Amino acid sequence: MHISVVVPTFNRAHTLPRALDSILRQSLPATEIIVVDDGSQDDTGGLIRRRYPQVRYLRQPNGGVSSARNRGISAANGDWIALLDSDDAWLPDKLAAQRAALGEHPDIRLCHTQEIWIRHGRQVNQMDKHAKSGGYIFRACLPRCVISPSATLLHRSLFDELGIFDEDLPACEDYDLWLRICATEPVAFVPVPQIRKYGGHVDQLSRKHWGMDRFRIRALEKIIGLGRLDAGDRAAACAMLVRKAGILAAGARKRGHTARAAYYEAKQQAFG
Repeated sequence: MHISVVVPTFNRAHTLPRALDSILRQSLPATEIIVVDDGSQDDTGGLIRRRYPQVRYLRQPNGGVSSARNRGISAANGDWIALLDSDDAWLPDKLAAQRAALGEHPDIRLCHTQEIWIRHGRQVNQMDKHAKSGGYIFRACLPRCVISPSATLLHRSLFDELGIFDEDLPACEDYDLWLRICATEPVAFVPVPQIRKYGGHVDQLSRKHWGMDRFRIRALEKIIGLGRLDAGDRAAACAMLVRKAGILAAGARKRGHTARAAYYEAKQQAFG
């Protein structure tokens, strides 16, 4: 198993060492580590040169997290790709635990793990709606993203067959990819937490964009339009799209945004 780790980053020289150190401490070493600097204006480049000479450092003009991840995936030499956001950190046995899980299920091409959530420096409990699992989880993926990029290990053939991250989505690009994969693929799951996922900072995409369900609706339209879903999954995806469009339409009506409300009401009619 040759594992390439892809770390996209933008102006996070203050958290990047925590992420990179967690990779270097793995009991199962990665084959290569690729940092894709998405146009940072801080000292990210200098940090890599001074402290992490073993890291492949790629720099590009700012294009967003999907663009950065895709650049790293394209450059990777490994047959397996692990993703790690530059504000998160792995526990020491993350890759080893995933290798063991995949060894029990040799036909599975995506493995994710349980995670520990840290908000404002304190551990918080996840709600039931954020529960994670393995197997055929397409319907569990419909309400929200239930797989964290930082928790994944994927065979690169998935990207070759099903596509990479959608760079036209400003957010929920991971939700979109997991729908495409989980529509037909089972996933392996490590129930013991293997990552620390840090949140609450001001540059999170969920704070930058209003109405994240706007982007989930676009992803749902895509997967429905691909024609790859069986009848039951298609009905479930349509029902979720109608539900999310209804929430956005009601919110728009309440705020006097009539054109926006009509836009989402039309989607309710089209998929209802």
